[in-house]
Amino acid sequence: MAAKKARPGSAGRRAGPPAANAVLLQLAHPRALRHARRLRALARRFLEQLGLEGRELSLSLVGDRAIRRLNRTWRRIDRPTDVLSFPAGDPPRGAPRPWPLGDVVISLDTAARAAEERGCPVEDELARYLAHGLLHLLGDDHARPAEARRMAAREDALLGGAGMVRASLGSKA
Repeated sequence: MAAKKARPGSAGRRAGPPAANAVLLQLAHPRALRHARRLRALARRFLEQLGLEGRELSLSLVGDRAIRRLNRTWRRIDRPTDVLSFPAGDPPRGAPRPWPLGDVVISLDTAARAAEERGCPVEDELARYLAHGLLHLLGDDHARPAEARRMAAREDALLGGAGMVRASLGSKA
């Protein structure tokens, strides 16, 4: 779910060797530490797959209470959700790298419930949320059928399997 929408410009590339991406983790859930290393590596892999260089992603693992508060504040929806994205927008010309990409906030409580319902490991559900949130940071959306098909294809490519949007498309895909 995107709280705000912005599409970063082509400022993610430059001549010479690729600039490293940074992933900043905020672990605000008692069980978050066990997922930190894998999520950071996955985020770096996704950024690379998307062709992004010299970017900084902020990733937070929170509980339902915290994500509900954010959802209520930014989307005026008073219930927990799975993932929220807050794009940073384009960096000013000449800004030093890494350039902020934005924040992805994931509810570990929601991921655990969804993983149990789907019969998959919570790590797989977290990967789906990360891919989804990251694509929202880049301006992807799923409000219209054509947008949803495009976003589903991009999630599927990142994950090597069906993402969140593909599941919501069902037989419409």
